[in-house]
Parts: sequence; C-alpha cells; structure tokens
Amino acid sequence: MGLFRKRGYTTITGSQFQKMISNNNILILDVRSSGEYKKGHIPNAKNLPVDTLSSKLSTLNSYKDSDIVVYCASGGRSARACDILSKNGFNKVYNLSGGVSSYKGKLTKN
Repeated sequence: MGLFRKRGYTTITGSQFQKMISNNNILILDVRSSGEYKKGHIPNAKNLPVDTLSSKLSTLNSYKDSDIVVYCASGGRSARACDILSKNGFNKVYNLSGGVSSYKGKLTKN
C-alpha cells in the first residue's frame, strides 16, 4: 500500500498565481457552473464544473505533468476538484485561495 497523502495539492494566493500565469504550460481550471463562468472568468480558463469533473477527467490527460490551477467562487468547490485531480494522478495541482476574487486582473466574459 502506498503512502496516503492527506492533501495532494497546494493552496496558493492570488499573488503566487499571478507569478505562475507567465508560465505557458499552465492549465487554469474554473470549476464553477457555466452560468458563473459566462459572467466573468480568468482569461484562458477552461470551464469544467466540479460535478462533471470526474466524468471529464480523460479530457485533461494531456495536462498530467502541467501545473493546474483550480478556482471557484470562494475556494470550496475548487478544493473538492483538487482532491479529485490529485487522486487521479495529476501531480501539480494548485487551489486558488479565496477563489476568483483573489485574481487581480481583468475578467473575461463570454
């Protein structure tokens, strides 16, 4: 039996996230509902609501070795999503503390 890690992801602040954005090999995952996503999201974020994440994991396989930053409105749903990702072999998973509001840039609407 392997070692059981209580938490397989790292929680980061908005300013830490800001530094990571300059890395091209980063996946920004918005796990809010599509309605919330359309009202405004971090540029280049991929929307995958947390309730659909488990069934859509295969669409993220190419990001297994990339940094993945996950966010929601406050940090609760993203923590759940980070848990799912880390249990499924994604090793570089980050939870954006405070959710979308800790992002200081301009949000994109579409």
